[in-house]
Amino acid sequence: MKKKVAVIYGGYSSESKISQKSAGTIFEEMDRDLYHPFLVEITENSWHVHDKGGVYPIDKNKFTFLVEEQVQSFDLAFITIHGTPGEDGKLQAYFDMIGLPYVNSNAFAASLTFNKWACNSFLRAFGIPTAKAILIRRGETPNPIEIADELGFPCFVKPNDGGSSFGISKVKTLMEMPDAIAKAFSEGDEVVIESYLSGREITCGLYSDKNGVYALPLTEIISHNEYFDYTAKYEGKSSEITPADISAEWTKSIQDTSKNVYRRLGLKGLARIDYMVDKEGKAFLIEVNTNPGMSKESIVPQMIRANNQSVKEVISAIISAI
Repeated sequence: MKKKVAVIYGGYSSESKISQKSAGTIFEEMDRDLYHPFLVEITENSWHVHDKGGVYPIDKNKFTFLVEEQVQSFDLAFITIHGTPGEDGKLQAYFDMIGLPYVNSNAFAASLTFNKWACNSFLRAFGIPTAKAILIRRGETPNPIEIADELGFPCFVKPNDGGSSFGISKVKTLMEMPDAIAKAFSEGDEVVIESYLSGREITCGLYSDKNGVYALPLTEIISHNEYFDYTAKYEGKSSEITPADISAEWTKSIQDTSKNVYRRLGLKGLARIDYMVDKEGKAFLIEVNTNPGMSKESIVPQMIRANNQSVKEVISAIISAI
C-alpha cells in the first residue's frame, strides 16, 4: 500500500509564500507509484488539508482529518515550512509527541540551526570558521559605536531566526545602524550583527538516506545586487553557477566540511550550508538551512540535476530512510 505523506507548508513568518512554492515542487515530484502525497497548509488561524478540490480541517490532537465522516491519517510528514513552526523544531516536537514520523531534522537540530547565533557558536567549538558576531535581544539598547569598534564596517544586520533575506541589511555607517536593527527586529525577537566577509559565496546541498550522507555539487552565487538579498534569490537578480567553478581541492574541502557539520548537528533529510570563501580557499560558514528552498527558482534542485539525479529520485531516497 502507498504511504500517505503530508507535504506541509505555510507557517507563521514572512517566508510562507516561499514555503508554498517548495511544497509544490515536492508534491509534484513525489513518486505516485510509491506515495500518496497530500498538501497540508499550516497558518496561524488554521491547519487544513487540500485534497481533490476540497479543504479539510486538521484535528491537532492526532493530525488527522475527516472525509465523508471517515478519519484519514498520514504515515509520515515532509515539512517544507521555512521559518516557524517548521524550521525551528516546534512542529517536529509536536510530531514526536503524537508519534508521527517525519523526514526532516529532529526538534533539537532544527531549533539549534534556526538560531544563527547559537548554531555558529556551537560549530566554532569544533573549529568551523564563522564571522565575528554580536547578539542583541529585544529590550536591549545597543551602542552603534561599540558595535562598530567590535565588527567594523560594512557589517550585516539580520534577524537571528529568519530566512530568505527578510529583514537583512548591509550597514556601512553608524547612521544606518538604528534603522537596520529596527528592520531586523520586525522579523523576530533577536538580531545578530556579523562582520563583513569578503570572497566568493559558495553553498553546498546535502541529503541523507538509509546508506549515508551525500554532498551535492556546489553552487557559486553571484548577486547582481550588493549582496544576496530577496530579489537576488527569488526575482532573478543573481547568477547561480552549478557546479561552482572552483578547484577540485576546494570543492572536496567544502563538501567534506559540510558533511562533518551535517553529522555534528545530527541533521536528517535535506539541508544546505552557505559559506564565504576567501582568496586562499578558507571557507567561513554563514548559516545552516535544514529546510532549504525547493521551488523552481531554488538552488538545491539545480544541484540535484547537476548530479545527474532527479528531484523525484532524491525525495524517494530520503523517504526510504524512515
